[in-house]
Amino acid sequence: MSPGGRFGGSLTGIGLAIGTGVTMIVALYMMFLYAPQDSMQGPVQRVFYLHLPMAWIAYLAFFIVFVASIAYLVKRNRRWDQIARSSAEVGLVFTTLVIITGSLWGRPIWGTFWEWDARLTTTLILWFIYLGYFMIRAYISDQERAMRYAAVVGIIGFIDVPIIHMSVRWWRTLHPEPIVTQSGGPAMPDSMIYTLSVSMLAFTLFFFYLVYQKMLIEQAKDELADYSLAMADAEADARTNQAIQQHADEKSTKGVTA
Repeated sequence: MSPGGRFGGSLTGIGLAIGTGVTMIVALYMMFLYAPQDSMQGPVQRVFYLHLPMAWIAYLAFFIVFVASIAYLVKRNRRWDQIARSSAEVGLVFTTLVIITGSLWGRPIWGTFWEWDARLTTTLILWFIYLGYFMIRAYISDQERAMRYAAVVGIIGFIDVPIIHMSVRWWRTLHPEPIVTQSGGPAMPDSMIYTLSVSMLAFTLFFFYLVYQKMLIEQAKDELADYSLAMADAEADARTNQAIQQHADEKSTKGVTA
């Protein structure tokens, strides 16, 4: 990477870090001090301002995996694979957090941490799909083949995202139907909408910051792998040339002796 590219990249990282920090502080203030307490659920409802943005980030992450995986299969450009695996890793983390925060929210409301509810079950399936995505990468030694297989999983796995989103409409579930994207408008006070909006922005910036940092790591890993492969090839060529030269020297010595 050129010095100008490094400088531009560092500015991007710094900008995302500052934006994430500022909006996250504002979001936390609004969650606990600005937004009113829900009259039905009480303080536990404030998990909503974490749970919903995390779910949005999981959707966004796997949509990026979906697009980048298609682009990789079409163009065979490794940068698309770097984008896909960086976004998938962050998405898997946020899907885990969605399941955890949902369980913490569900315990006082439903009386249990877990139910084999349609929304919860399809979300867990999504988690396992992308866990498999990384298992494919880990256990297939041929890097190019691992990239192709992972891209296919990343494309097929995204089918579960709209199923998760529509599950509360297609099946009877404990999980409430969407209250923000209703046809008649959000069923909540403006202060809650503002708080949710800031939280969504904060987590979106945080997501792009994490993906940006992860991509830098993946690029460095690929460069190191390429360097190691080049060094191994160079050593193999050197040993081959040495063997050829040694064989030629032996033949030359035998000829002189004869």
